[in-house]
Amino acid sequence: MVSKSQDCSIWVGSETGILKGVSLTKKQAFNFCEMSCLSRDQEVCVLGWGDPQESEVLVGCANGVVKTFSTEKGIFTESRECGDHSQGNFTGLAVTDSALVTCVESGLLKVWKEGSTDTAEINAGSGVCRMRQNKAQRSRVATGGKENPLKVWDLERPDKPVFTAKNVKNDWLDLRVPIWVRDMAFIPDSDKIVTCTGHHQVRIYDPSSPQRRPVLEVQFGEYPLTALSLPASGDSVVVGNTQGQLAILDLRKGEILCLVRGCLKGLAGGVRGLECHPTLPLVASCGLDRFLRVHNVKDHKLQHKVYLKSRLNCMLLSSSCLEHTGDDLSGDVEEVKQEGGDEEDEVWDAMETVMEKTKRRANEEPEAGGTETEATKKRKVAKK
Repeated sequence: MVSKSQDCSIWVGSETGILKGVSLTKKQAFNFCEMSCLSRDQEVCVLGWGDPQESEVLVGCANGVVKTFSTEKGIFTESRECGDHSQGNFTGLAVTDSALVTCVESGLLKVWKEGSTDTAEINAGSGVCRMRQNKAQRSRVATGGKENPLKVWDLERPDKPVFTAKNVKNDWLDLRVPIWVRDMAFIPDSDKIVTCTGHHQVRIYDPSSPQRRPVLEVQFGEYPLTALSLPASGDSVVVGNTQGQLAILDLRKGEILCLVRGCLKGLAGGVRGLECHPTLPLVASCGLDRFLRVHNVKDHKLQHKVYLKSRLNCMLLSSSCLEHTGDDLSGDVEEVKQEGGDEEDEVWDAMETVMEKTKRRANEEPEAGGTETEATKKRKVAKK
């Protein structure tokens, strides 16, 4: 698996606990897991890079275990207990210079120091849907969720958040607007943060300004937004919703409202994972319809469509591998069966065969000597 994992440019986590690697150059997809011990509690909830060189993939599972996968060796090299299922699933993974950062749905944010059993804990509030790290300032992370506003934390001073967003003003009926932050991202070369909500709103916050309410807001569609990512251009954001719709929204300065630049078509299920390439105009998405798709942000065309058999939760884009593919990224990608069997075949083979006798109707007599009963003959005549 060494060469196979090194060729993979996209990593995807599934509900069945499988880490999938996709090679766009060789047009193949691979499964990396132990097929014999798959279970639902190993569902992959979040993925993250373990180092800046992207040689390690951190896999956060539903059972509270964080596994480390080596992209160079093609195997899982480490497994670490970082919580339990009672606290909820992982909502984010991050790595600082000397620590692993995890966050779960209950709002428990932990900093696991390397080589030490001591952990720093932060209570980010209940109902956390997502935690994201600021790539420019790796000691800062943002959290938010259902009735849990956007907060920015400095892990070096974890006593209180450095920024807490304020809810927007009441609506035109003077009713309180509910809070439901689903995803967020730090805008490069600025202090601003963009969020998307379960009430189909995209908002921009500026912690450097005295205003704690959003400095920009726009609504897209009528369905909850589930994920967002920032393209390489930096002046727009790609958002996805529960209906499988992807849209590119303009975030240029001076605009009162963001403008929908284009809708990326082709999806059929809710979007769960969304990531833009850091340098190329590409965005990859995955979700409930079991497909991985790669779109071009500029012309909105579908570059790749890969069927990966499982419902997909999250994904990672490699910044180096895709750069060597050039502009021609079209073509079908074939999933390669792992040695030892196919993913679906393993599940079916493990199921017990149930034998059930057919119940005879009250007016039908048992057949004797292979001859038809009167009831059987009458039914055949009636059908004709």
